[in-house]
Order: sequence, then C-alpha cells, then structure tokens
Amino acid sequence: MPTVSKIDLLNKQFSRSMFGYSRMEVDQFMLELAEVVGDSADVQKEMKRKIKRLESSLKEYRQRDATLRDTLVSTQKMVDDLKVTAGKEAQIILDEARAKADATVQKGHNRLAQIHEEIEAVKRTRTQFEIQLKALLNSHLEMLEASNPERDKVEEMESKLKYLKKVD
Repeated sequence: MPTVSKIDLLNKQFSRSMFGYSRMEVDQFMLELAEVVGDSADVQKEMKRKIKRLESSLKEYRQRDATLRDTLVSTQKMVDDLKVTAGKEAQIILDEARAKADATVQKGHNRLAQIHEEIEAVKRTRTQFEIQLKALLNSHLEMLEASNPERDKVEEMESKLKYLKKVD
C-alpha cells in the first residue's frame, strides 16, 4: 500500500467536472484529512522512536539479565567450590589435631610409665639402702657389744654401786 503524506494530500489536484463535488467541501475535507494524516505520521514517528528506545532498553536489560545469570552461576560455582575446599581443609585440620592429640596422649602415657618405673627404682633403692643400713647398724652394734670388755666392767661397777647405795 503506498504511503500518503500530509504534503501529498495538500498538493493533490483533482480534475474539474461540471457537476462534481463542491470544491470548498472537498478542499475542507482534504485539509482535515491532511491534518489527520500528518498527526498520524507524527504519532507513528514518535512510536517508532519509542519502539527503538524500548528495543534498545530491552536489549540492554537482556544483556544485563544474561550478565546477572552468568554472575549468579559463577558465584554459585565459586560458593560450591569454597564449600568443598573449606570442608577438605576442615577435615585436614581435624585429622592433624587428632594426630597431635593422639601423639600428646601417647607421650603422656609414655612419660607416666617412665615415672612409674623411676618410682619403683627409687623404692627398690630405698629398700636396699634400709636393708644395708640395718645390717651395718647391727654389725656395728655387735662389734660394740663384743669388743668392749671395759664396758662390761663399767656395768659391773655400776651395779655394785647401786647395790651399795641400797645397802646404805
């Protein structure tokens, strides 16, 4: 369908006939029609500009949407990777802590066993020392008792003195 502009309508010339339409009515109608067509063309141009702006905005929004989706997917993947990595690191830390705790407990048990052995050795040494000291004291006592004849004389004299004191 050919397009007709406001100018086309205003410049349109009709052939004249003798008993045709009223020239004034046709001219008036053509003026009104030209205004309507002109307004329609202006509205159409404005609509086309709006459509272009809206299409541009829509394209921009679609690009933003795609970018946001890509960002969300990347972020979710990063979060998932971080969770996996954090879980692995946490497990490694737990395993190391358990190993250190087990080693510390084992060292404690070993040290406790060593202390018990040292205590038993000290007890044995003490017992041996006590036995040897008693034996030494007994032998010295026996030596004192056996090798002191003067003491026997002193004891005899003391007993005589006691007797004499009683007699007096």
